Amino acid sequence: MANKKGRRRRFGAVRQYRSGRWTASYLAPDGERVRAEETFETKKDAEIWLSQAEADLSRGDWRSPDAGAVNFRVYAEKWVEERELAVRTVDLYEHLLRLHLLPAFGALDLDEITAPRVREWRAERLRATSAKTTVAKAYRLLKGVMETAVDDDLISRNPCRIKGAGKEAAAE
Repeated sequence: MANKKGRRRRFGAVRQYRSGRWTASYLAPDGERVRAEETFETKKDAEIWLSQAEADLSRGDWRSPDAGAVNFRVYAEKWVEERELAVRTVDLYEHLLRLHLLPAFGALDLDEITAPRVREWRAERLRATSAKTTVAKAYRLLKGVMETAVDDDLISRNPCRIKGAGKEAAAE
């Protein structure tokens, strides 16, 4: 659509509502129209939002706004199913999910699992159980699931970044 000066916008669209507020949208690489989740007080603010989206696209950092809106329980259970694992490993992973991960993260979407949440979860697990080895195994499983979510472009960064958290103490 041409603007008042008769020039066509290079990327996306900005329009004003009757209320006087502004909105912006653009076509994503998958062909879907992405609209700003908020309205803007000024046209300039809407254009800034659009410019940031365009910059993300050109850098290759763009992710669909709905990408991380995948439930952790569903994703983790599918993650275990899709791997060619030994029966005992599947049993272990299902046990770790059921007792340690799903109570904390099962109701959350992947993009709601943050590094601080993971740290709080680990600290709580270490306080609640004397089985530090089990907590380390659960952390490694969580880290593996979240790393695959990064690879699948569902989240931009793995929230499991606690150094040494997945290591088990050697038996004395």
